[in-house]
Amino acid sequence: MSLLLLVVSALHILILILLFVATLDKSWWTLPGKESLNLWYDCTWNNDNKTWACSNVSENGWLKAVQILMVLSLILCCLSFILFMFQLYTMRRGGLFYATGLCQLCTSVAVFTGALIYAIHAKEILAERPSGGSFGYCFALAWVAFPLALASGIIYIHLRKRE
Repeated sequence: MSLLLLVVSALHILILILLFVATLDKSWWTLPGKESLNLWYDCTWNNDNKTWACSNVSENGWLKAVQILMVLSLILCCLSFILFMFQLYTMRRGGLFYATGLCQLCTSVAVFTGALIYAIHAKEILAERPSGGSFGYCFALAWVAFPLALASGIIYIHLRKRE
């Protein structure tokens, strides 16, 4: 049982790390020429003085929705980990981790919805930028975090506390 708890905890921490990097790092969209765009700033490489010039992202409503959903997924994932630790030490033997599982399932829904909105509305979000480019690694990390959070939520719902 302790090995299972260790694996579930490690999976949860991995999901947290993936969500933090996906939300806060700078590569949701990459353009040719070392330009990258994230959820918070547009950064371009200035060849004249060899520095990055960053500006706030556009006020696009779809981008705001993605920002909110990714931050919500981080909050829900942190909350579910705190709930798991609380339930682990206070729940009676034989109890199920329903609250933790439900919170983690909501995390997966938030990540899925945010990444899907970004994928579908990328042209509208990036309308002011030059054409070309591709999705960056932060976008891919969000898609990796989705099934992991979904699996983690299902595992928590079926996990029973034993002594």
